[in-house]
Amino acid sequence: MAGYIEDRWLKKRPNKQTGRRERTSLWGKCKRYRVKGIPGIQDRSFDTSEDAKQWLASATTDAKRGEFVDPRDGAISLGEYIEEHWWPSRTDEPSTKGPMRSRIWKHIIPLVGDIALRDFDASTLRTFKAELLTRVEESTAEVIWRHLKTIFGSAVDDKRLLKKPCTVNRSVKAPKPSEKKAKAWSRSTVEAVRSSLQERYRFSVDLGLGLGLRQGEAFGLDERDFDFSSQVVHVRRQLRWDSKGRPYFCLPKRGKTRDVPLPRELALRAQEHFQRFPSVECTLPWRNPEAPASALEARQRKPITVRLVLSTSQSNRIYYRTWNERTWQPALAAAGVIRIAGEKVQQYSGRIRRYPVFETSREDMFHVLRHTYASVQLEAGESVVSVATWLGHSTPKITLDYYAHFMPGAGKRGLAAMDAWLTQDQERKVPAMSLAALLTSPSVTGSQLKSMIDSAEHLNVKYKETARGGLAVNIIEC
Repeated sequence: MAGYIEDRWLKKRPNKQTGRRERTSLWGKCKRYRVKGIPGIQDRSFDTSEDAKQWLASATTDAKRGEFVDPRDGAISLGEYIEEHWWPSRTDEPSTKGPMRSRIWKHIIPLVGDIALRDFDASTLRTFKAELLTRVEESTAEVIWRHLKTIFGSAVDDKRLLKKPCTVNRSVKAPKPSEKKAKAWSRSTVEAVRSSLQERYRFSVDLGLGLGLRQGEAFGLDERDFDFSSQVVHVRRQLRWDSKGRPYFCLPKRGKTRDVPLPRELALRAQEHFQRFPSVECTLPWRNPEAPASALEARQRKPITVRLVLSTSQSNRIYYRTWNERTWQPALAAAGVIRIAGEKVQQYSGRIRRYPVFETSREDMFHVLRHTYASVQLEAGESVVSVATWLGHSTPKITLDYYAHFMPGAGKRGLAAMDAWLTQDQERKVPAMSLAALLTSPSVTGSQLKSMIDSAEHLNVKYKETARGGLAVNIIEC
């Protein structure tokens, strides 16, 4: 059924006696003209028939194209849309969901949660960006901006917005942190930190440096992941924790399992570590620590048992936060990488304990070993494609973006080849049938040469008649 316009102030059919349409009970109480009958589009009222006709034509066309967005659906505030529609439908991993929720509820909702979706314009986005940068670092602001773009993208899919405000308003650029190059440690720094760790934890440095593992991948590594006969290590899981501090196993980042070549020396260190510190069996849920609500979730979250190669002195799995604060940072301080900034006092059952507080240095956390692994591989001339595969990057471009500065020899081979090519004494070759070849040929007579030169005035050719009636030709340019 096509759309039509209804006059709400007059009855549809005229009076049989007078032939005139009588007034309805709505006369003068509401907007007079209502557009109805467009499939999938809510009715809308207008004060004038002209406005109703224009909107009917536009809405009908957009509906046929599948591009109609009712502005009234965009009247919902951003905060209400997030809390009631967007967030409940998210299916993120537990380790990702917690930090994302924290950033949205701490920054996006307090700053722009009261603004209607349809009211976001360039001015609103500029104000949000300026206020956001007063609260967080640029690197965090960039992540929060991506969350906002994702929310707007969902609003477009839900037919609450026609286009994403962050995309339409091109004058407002996303927060962009200053470009920082990945940091790699020197051999002396690696050895200093490694020797400052407890002996049972020194193998963690070997895993990060020798295989390029992330911290969660190292803490979730199984003794059976080492294939000594094939000289590879299978990276098949990581140990993660949700926002409530509950541990679980899941696939590596972006679900990319991989095989990493096992260096001979690392294989020897692994065998020695397994003998001195036997692996500890650990059974945890897979993918999500929440109790399953269905048979499907029960299968998906079925616990798995892993023989962890890294464990605490009490034969437990490692909790990353405690390990960072009580093991890793003290080792950095002992090696002179960071300094002690203060002291923290805590009371347990009447006992007072004092802990040092270390200066913040994110670039010197466990992940720096992964950067060092990449630097060693690339400086040795290893293929970027191979390094990207071993690191678990989705594309080699990511590897180049992070680690291109670790390739000091990049371009030098091509430069040397070009220098060699340009410095070679190459014999000038003139095509046999070119004018230059004919002018210098002894088989061409003087009159023929003169005729050829006169017909090619664009050539810079000088000649003079010789005593024998011939021509002495000097080709300046040809």
